[in-house]
Amino acid sequence: MHLSHVGTNKICFLLSLAFCALLVLLIPSLQPPQRQTDLPQPRPRAKPARHDLYGNPGQGSHGAKDGSFIHPLPPGGRPQDPQRMLEGDAAHANPPGSRSKDSLDLRDIFIAVKTTRKYHRSRLQLLSQTWVSKAKEQTFIFTDGEDKELKQKAGLNIINTNCSAAHTRQALCCKMSVEYDKFIESQKKWFCHVDDDNYVILPNLLELLSSYSHTQDVYLGRPSLDHPIEAAERVKSDGSVSVKFWFATGGAGFCISRGLALKMSPWASLGNFITTAEKIRLPDDCTVGYIIEALLEVPLTHTGLFHSHLENLQRLPTDNILKQVTLSYGGFENRRNVVSVGGVFSLAEDPSRFKTVHCLLYPDTEWCPRKTRH
Repeated sequence: MHLSHVGTNKICFLLSLAFCALLVLLIPSLQPPQRQTDLPQPRPRAKPARHDLYGNPGQGSHGAKDGSFIHPLPPGGRPQDPQRMLEGDAAHANPPGSRSKDSLDLRDIFIAVKTTRKYHRSRLQLLSQTWVSKAKEQTFIFTDGEDKELKQKAGLNIINTNCSAAHTRQALCCKMSVEYDKFIESQKKWFCHVDDDNYVILPNLLELLSSYSHTQDVYLGRPSLDHPIEAAERVKSDGSVSVKFWFATGGAGFCISRGLALKMSPWASLGNFITTAEKIRLPDDCTVGYIIEALLEVPLTHTGLFHSHLENLQRLPTDNILKQVTLSYGGFENRRNVVSVGGVFSLAEDPSRFKTVHCLLYPDTEWCPRKTRH
């Protein structure tokens, strides 16, 4: 029996409807996944819990108006004697659950020294003569000009960033960008940045970092302000919002664990650091704090063991000078802003007091006066 022409058309029509309905159901599952943006966007802002070096929650340590450092209250809320507080920093107490011991060697630390060509003779020669001589393989000098003579004579790891020699926000961020990339390439556990007017007491630095794990999120340093900095960050094309965060001043030095540094990569690697800095229009150390605190929501661990020329260095107790991690000295405007440490060198012979500190730490150094040797 043959189907009529009309019946055949009806069957074809019904089959077509069924096929179209099936396509409607399948189209969503056949669509490609939504394209992700090139860079991660900032996380929803929630105030992170802060902890100071005692493991207490709160805002951490702040700098006073005169540049001195005020430590947080220890457990129990009772203030301690300033000397005991500095000793407490040096002891690196480990509150339960706040830190994890790390097996660490000096070779695991990448120390970046930021400088400029005009300071190669006056500042780098002093560093190469003192603390850098004890960590040549771990120390990398980031500058803006070639200096084959200094490189051959002192045996330093000098990296010409090809950045501008001007002391501008863009030039500083350019050098920090190169520092970050070189650290990531090094595969070392810790990135520590200092300036060319810092003395690094290496045993204390190693002891401090050994009390943390390089795989965890650790950002150590000293703020130069007594409050978080505020910056405008552009979120959408039609406006911007204000963001507050702490940052560790590069003038005193700061350290970042490798685990945290890797998380910074979307905003810091391969030139992205400069782009991020331009977004908030702030210098290099502020941009580091912005990435870590504002974007990654990892709080700065405030410490009083790092020191810059911005503070009153003469107020640092003499008995605690050798327990610190970094020291500094005043520039042309305040040459007498140096640590109060006695030795065989006069202030005229050793205006920075770096030679005096070095000979107290390493009395067997060839050029140290015999009076300081054991």
